[in-house]
Amino acid sequence: MDWPAVLAAYEAHLRFERGLSPHTIRAYVGDLTDLAEHARRASVAHPHDVDLRTLRGWLAIQQAKGRARTTLARRATSVRVFTAWMQRSGRSTVDAGALLTSPRRHRPLPAVLRGDQVRDVLNVAVESARGAGPVGLRDVALLELLYATGVRVGELVGLDIGDVDPERLLVRVVGKGNNERSVPYGRPAAAALREWIGRGRPDLDTGAAGAALFLGVRGGRIDPRTVRRTVHERVAAQGDAPDAGPHGLRHSAATHLLEGGADLRSVQELLGHASLASTQIYTHVSAERLRVAYELAHPRA
Repeated sequence: MDWPAVLAAYEAHLRFERGLSPHTIRAYVGDLTDLAEHARRASVAHPHDVDLRTLRGWLAIQQAKGRARTTLARRATSVRVFTAWMQRSGRSTVDAGALLTSPRRHRPLPAVLRGDQVRDVLNVAVESARGAGPVGLRDVALLELLYATGVRVGELVGLDIGDVDPERLLVRVVGKGNNERSVPYGRPAAAALREWIGRGRPDLDTGAAGAALFLGVRGGRIDPRTVRRTVHERVAAQGDAPDAGPHGLRHSAATHLLEGGADLRSVQELLGHASLASTQIYTHVSAERLRVAYELAHPRA
């Protein structure tokens, strides 16, 4: 099979078998399309003829063009997953990318809000919601739920009313790869959800969004951009908190859980991380804060 046919089959595999998001599929297929162009220039007409030298040459050209380490790492990952699929599906006799290495990603420590800053953000949101109508109640509910659960913004906007279990204080979340998980939330979030569902949501409901939990001002399912703008504005209103959006609240929730004594595996499950390595970055955040506290408090620091 030539490159177009194999890439079409791989795209179908990513979409229908792995259930990846359209954004992720575009990124993977885009990387491989670029690899295909490089391979053709190197007289490698068929994907099963690609070898490790071809892959290394492709990455070397990317590096010479000044691509960021994160981009190189992602492209190397794209290739390794692709070549493994090629061998697994019988389209190639060898996994050419198995030995391919890439620059380690530089993972900066995420900016997080302190516990008192989050509390102030939520208190200000509650105060401003008084007399602000259904939008104010909605904003308080989504802020509380984002911080209480650490869900991604895409997971939040996809929630339906039936995903909320008010008796057990659980919300059913569909995450990356269509993986479901149940995430607990606390009583402040429960109270905010009751207010929104009982008093705020009916005023915005036009029937267009079906059972969507959170609605926009026109009655449709809320847009992720609206959620991001809302969180940025509410955090900015607090005063001394760093700029943060929904992902900042997710970082903050994870960090505060670990600082409060939660184990790493529990936080991994709550965040919906497929790998524990993705969760371990939050231990670095907590360790950094521990260092600051140590230097301030220990007489021999």
